[in-house]
Amino acid sequence: MRYVRSPFPLVAEAVPSKSTFRVPAWGGTTDVPGSTDDGITGLAECIAITPVTRDIISIDLRAPWLTAVDFEPGQYLTVRVPELGLDRCYSISSAPLGTNTFTLTVRRRPGGAVSSHLHDRLRVGDRLHVDGPYGLFSTSFHPARRHLFLSAGSGITPIMSMVRALLARTDPETLDVVLVHSASTPDDIVFRTELDQLAEVPGITVITVCSRDSATEVWAGRRGRLSHEILAEAVPDAWNRETFVCGPTGYMDAVRPLLAEVGVRAIHEESFVFSTSPAARLAKRSGQGRKSVGGVGTRPFSITFATSGTQVPCDAETTVLDAAFAAGMAFTSSCEQGMCGTCKSDLISGDVEMNHAGGIRPKELVAGRFLPCCSTPLSDLVVDR
Repeated sequence: MRYVRSPFPLVAEAVPSKSTFRVPAWGGTTDVPGSTDDGITGLAECIAITPVTRDIISIDLRAPWLTAVDFEPGQYLTVRVPELGLDRCYSISSAPLGTNTFTLTVRRRPGGAVSSHLHDRLRVGDRLHVDGPYGLFSTSFHPARRHLFLSAGSGITPIMSMVRALLARTDPETLDVVLVHSASTPDDIVFRTELDQLAEVPGITVITVCSRDSATEVWAGRRGRLSHEILAEAVPDAWNRETFVCGPTGYMDAVRPLLAEVGVRAIHEESFVFSTSPAARLAKRSGQGRKSVGGVGTRPFSITFATSGTQVPCDAETTVLDAAFAAGMAFTSSCEQGMCGTCKSDLISGDVEMNHAGGIRPKELVAGRFLPCCSTPLSDLVVDR
């Protein structure tokens, strides 16, 4: 999953994800003004599993170590299945309601080890390790009076969290939300019953588009794919709305030009993207004629991994993670795009430029942590690894 800043100018200033980060001296304060939460990190207990569609389930989890889970609607958690030792990122579909329970909605992905395990083997009473919350894809970071939400398939998960939160927090007289959801068939409409109920709420417009009929139902609503005509008719003031888009890659690619055509400028995206392997990235760099890690003709920086005593070269265009992999080091990582937080490490000394996608919390930055997968060196580094 990744958060993508819009290529268009934003109406409201977004939370910056790119920063030049220098670790503070050890023993300094870890307090961040306006931020007192320690996140949601620990073993959460499964308390309920609910089928949503033929390939999507909702998993209710309880964090017994917390009085209330604290997250922004639209954010996600990194989930580790202890039996598999694998990490995946899943959006929280529930709204923050002041309890210590929350919901993850998970689609079974063909060949997906973690999603298949959650669908086939997870039982009430089992525990999953969760860490977060992460992400910048949230109405909390991009407040507005009018919202447009576009989703396809399981991409509705973070959007439903935001809609539920807006419904709970916004004065009914000022609520102005348009939600357009695309599905393959009527049987694939995620949260269908709730969408039908939301359509009856003043201030909320719900439009569902299905590509084709299902085996059991002839779809009576809008048919086909999301189009300029549907958007122009259903959301004539789209240009004046803060817009959030989430869905498969093909859907996202098709939606961007449509939004440009109807004049949308304030747009935020989240999509599920599988990372490229380190070997593939390094091979691509070499094939494009770019200098190798620590390349010829430029003085490479030095990265010292304090725990192992290993020292590796790294140029200014190579991430710390790729430099470690190029040197043959084993390094725990998952998304490799600054989202999941799996590779999080302590930066003992030095400067890095970190272009993350919400996979690290402010308190962690102040405490001297960074994400090697999206950080390039600006000086020699010492990493506690």
